Amino acid sequence: MSTSGSFAGLAARRRSAGPLVQPRMGFSGPRRMRAGLEAVRRARAATVGTLTLDSYTRVKDYASAERALADGFPLNGYPLVTHGPDTTRAVLDGIQGPDFPVQVRHGSALPDDIIAALVAAGLDATEGGPVSYCLPYSRVPLREATVSWARSCEQFAELRDRGVEPHLESFGGCMMGQMCPPGLLIAITVLEGLFFHRHGLRSISLSYAQQTDIRQDEEAVAALRSLATAFLPDDTDWHIVVYAYMGKYPRTHGGALLVLRAAAELAVRTGATRLIVKTPAESYRIPTIEENVEALEFAGAAAAAEATRTPPDAAPAPAPDTGIAAEARQLIEAVLGLHPDIGQALVRAFAKGYLDVPYCLHADNHGRSRGYIDGAGRLRWASVGSMPIRGITGGTREHTVGSSELLSALSYVERTHDLLALRSQDTRTSDELDAGTTAADLRQA
Repeated sequence: MSTSGSFAGLAARRRSAGPLVQPRMGFSGPRRMRAGLEAVRRARAATVGTLTLDSYTRVKDYASAERALADGFPLNGYPLVTHGPDTTRAVLDGIQGPDFPVQVRHGSALPDDIIAALVAAGLDATEGGPVSYCLPYSRVPLREATVSWARSCEQFAELRDRGVEPHLESFGGCMMGQMCPPGLLIAITVLEGLFFHRHGLRSISLSYAQQTDIRQDEEAVAALRSLATAFLPDDTDWHIVVYAYMGKYPRTHGGALLVLRAAAELAVRTGATRLIVKTPAESYRIPTIEENVEALEFAGAAAAAEATRTPPDAAPAPAPDTGIAAEARQLIEAVLGLHPDIGQALVRAFAKGYLDVPYCLHADNHGRSRGYIDGAGRLRWASVGSMPIRGITGGTREHTVGSSELLSALSYVERTHDLLALRSQDTRTSDELDAGTTAADLRQA
């Protein structure tokens, strides 16, 4: 049986057109959610729609979601399970289609109900993973999360029996949002991609979140591409997703646009298929529909401008090799050597400290690794704990990270980009800073 799906073959369809831009938008009311999707579809950019779910649904607290809806209390996302398939189909009717795929983003360590609800509503794309939606976001034991995700993947893969190719994106390249050096991000997203494949999925995307240094990011995405090619089975249809910086975002409009522009340029230069966009408003509140559209259009324009400097269908330029690919490969191979079942291998890897996410407080994380930002603005390992990567991307001496250095590092991107925008003394209003504005422009203004 031939299969089709809204995300299947996405990379091939977008190869010469630059990255699709996608919001992380979700509203509790069906009418507002539909209006948001309509606005995203009409935006002056090549877009993908999103249904981002609320935090009650994330933790299976459906009674609280239902109570909030009954009381007219707005949630921080769309309560997919509570609304039910008929309501969601009405939200999507006439909007979702081959030219406008819609993905569910949710944050749940136990996604069984969410997968069932999105399939019932006629959706075929979502994201997450047994590690990436367990360690940062929940207290669920990793062993329980891997069992739930395995069951959910197999349930999701049954869509293929209906002629629909389901798609699942690993969130592994975004662990903790910040202060996690690239080698570990790459290893986790590739391992989650292998987990998805093991449990029946063939259309997969792998993520990488923009960090603190553009050259390091370019090397990291190149490493992700090479390792995905090496490790994912040949029957996998996969692409790469770049996220705009997931940590503390600049509070000034101009500073936020500088970060977003850099993310769009990174996506183009590394051949990413999609870019997950953040808005300038996200540093202090949930953005409006209009603010989401403005950010999407800005990112789309920035990507188009960068694409004019990148020949169509050109392979991504080679990045300097500082050992990121070697580090990620070592982690992947160490985990795969622990058990033939990748879910059990992941559980054992965290138990042994072979995978150890910096500053993550989950009970199943060793918590001995640490990251820091060096004088050049690159993310480095201060301590690798028990991970088998000592010395691959740096020296063997540990760097002690005190509380003041950590706090400074957490606000590094926010602070440097806000200062750059504010010191520019640019006479234009923040709304007039368009996609052609670069950091150099602001310095010279």
